[in-house]
Amino acid sequence: MSEKMPRGPRVLTEEAAPAAPRLDLGWDQAVVPVAPPPIARRWSAPALAATGVLLLLLGLSAIDVAGFVADQFARGAPLGWLTLGVAALGYGLIGWAGLRELRGLAALESVERGREAVARGDHAAARRAVLDWAARVPAAAPTLPALRQASDLPTLLALLEAGPLAALDRQAVAAGRAAALQSLAATAVVPSPALDGLFIAWRGVRLVREVAAIHGLRPGFAGTLKLLRRTLFEAGAVAAADIAINAAVTAVTTNPLVASVVGDAATGAVAARRMLLLARAASRACRIVTPR
Repeated sequence: MSEKMPRGPRVLTEEAAPAAPRLDLGWDQAVVPVAPPPIARRWSAPALAATGVLLLLLGLSAIDVAGFVADQFARGAPLGWLTLGVAALGYGLIGWAGLRELRGLAALESVERGREAVARGDHAAARRAVLDWAARVPAAAPTLPALRQASDLPTLLALLEAGPLAALDRQAVAAGRAAALQSLAATAVVPSPALDGLFIAWRGVRLVREVAAIHGLRPGFAGTLKLLRRTLFEAGAVAAADIAINAAVTAVTTNPLVASVVGDAATGAVAARRMLLLARAASRACRIVTPR
């Protein structure tokens, strides 16, 4: 055996040298291109035409009413003041209705801004939108202090999903069940299929508005149309999740033998099922955060 002692540990040092320059071939830009800037929204031709017609109707009617009020004052002060009060009350109600429409559209826009902020990972913008939404939703009041202290976007989303959004989803499902029971009863009571269809359509629109109110939204006429359009898009995702159940229900209720035995109950079952799906789709459309 060798009598040489084993060598102890050694420390290897590297000579200080300048770092090699980074090669930038632009591959990252080729693989992940820069997103184009968002296109500014412009008014469509029908929107411009409708606004012009509305302006003419209101403007010309206001001028005509002003002249009529002046003529009434010429006939007598009491009659003039009475006419002015009636005109002011009428135009005040019209202005109040317009203000409610704008408030409903603004609430829908705040929900859209929150969704867009979450989609692009902007924690600050998402937090502002969520706090603005939580201030008008009673179910989010207990979670509001925790939402203010959320330090990052995953924590904010976890608090929303576990707290107010879960409660709102349950309330929307309960509203859908109530509408389904009413639709099931209406098919047995209403004698005409045409009236039955009108009732189902009216109850569906009312259900969408009820779900919107559950989520803190108060849409007017224009807001309801916008919400219905968004609900139709969300209904595709809901129906895709329940496509097997829908196929089974349709197959059973369209069978001639079953239809002859069950009768109107089959139609009522289909209408009730559609109300449940509509409630879930409306809840997805009204959420401040898109379901994952």
